[in-house]
Amino acid sequence: MNKAETVLTRSEDRFKLSATAPTQDRNARVRDLTPAQRRAVAFAQQQVLRAKAAKKAKEERQASLSKMWMQEDGVSASQQDEAQGQDDQREGQGVSLRQALGHVLRELRTNDHKTLREVSEKAGVSLGYLSEVERGQKEASSELLSSIAEALGLGVPQTLRLVADYLETHQG
Repeated sequence: MNKAETVLTRSEDRFKLSATAPTQDRNARVRDLTPAQRRAVAFAQQQVLRAKAAKKAKEERQASLSKMWMQEDGVSASQQDEAQGQDDQREGQGVSLRQALGHVLRELRTNDHKTLREVSEKAGVSLGYLSEVERGQKEASSELLSSIAEALGLGVPQTLRLVADYLETHQG
């Protein structure tokens, strides 16, 4: 049997396997991997499992810390459960302070017909970072907020009042 016939036979076998069952097809694909590819796949699977375990451990740590803090403050177990439920509701709805600040900054900039580049240069902030702040993806430090507000022709107190007004109207 020559090389071309071998390739043809292998592809026919794959077709037969894929037509029979998905697990058989998956096993056939794993058999076709080189040892280095198998190690890479195994490593990637381990990384995914480690990441999931780390995320779960972090969530459990945060939950136990918040319960501990509530116990230190004299909060009962039923009040803790109620607070946890409120936290879960807040995650599903409403606007965070970071998002509200970003929205207000973008509104101020667009109402003044200024570009991101103009404001970022005037404030001394990178264009990408300013964009992330406006999208609510990054927290703005007090110094950064002061620079951006100044570049928009406002002070920090005025900007924060606008943010507070926005939060009042957009909280569920």
